[in-house]
Amino acid sequence: MTDSATLRAGVDVAAAEELFDALPPVAVAEILGTWRGSEVPTGHPMDGLLDVSGWYGKRFDSADEVHPLLFGAPGSLYPVNPKLLPLGLLNRYGDRMPEYLPPGGRGAFRLLRTRKHRARLREVSYRGSVSAAMVYDDLPIIDHFRLLRPDTLLGAMDTRNSPHPYFFLLERA
Repeated sequence: MTDSATLRAGVDVAAAEELFDALPPVAVAEILGTWRGSEVPTGHPMDGLLDVSGWYGKRFDSADEVHPLLFGAPGSLYPVNPKLLPLGLLNRYGDRMPEYLPPGGRGAFRLLRTRKHRARLREVSYRGSVSAAMVYDDLPIIDHFRLLRPDTLLGAMDTRNSPHPYFFLLERA
């Protein structure tokens, strides 16, 4: 089940957690750079959000300088301030995440652009292993990373009051 295409097609949350726990940790220095992201659907309320929004991925410039949300396309990527996203609306959708945004919806993310880094990388203990993690500056969220394959990370977004993490993939751009 370590094939990226299989994970992007969706797995149940127990299988995703089991895989994540079995993967080796990764050091902060190993993940610096730009990463292309994709979702791992598990039935989490956030499933579909990143795909429909046009999310590109993340950029780790240094341990203290991270752009947690990149949008756009290669050559015209721009970071978005996660604090300005209406993440509280996610619970309203539950398992009914829209499959598309209304016309101009993706373009609205350009209004949330930032030049300031909005997260940091640290090595954090999570689910029995110390590995690189991204700590958001303004939100109660930590993204934990494990090495799926060289240049591919499995991420687990740990949010306050969520019984299970939201899973995603990062592939080195």
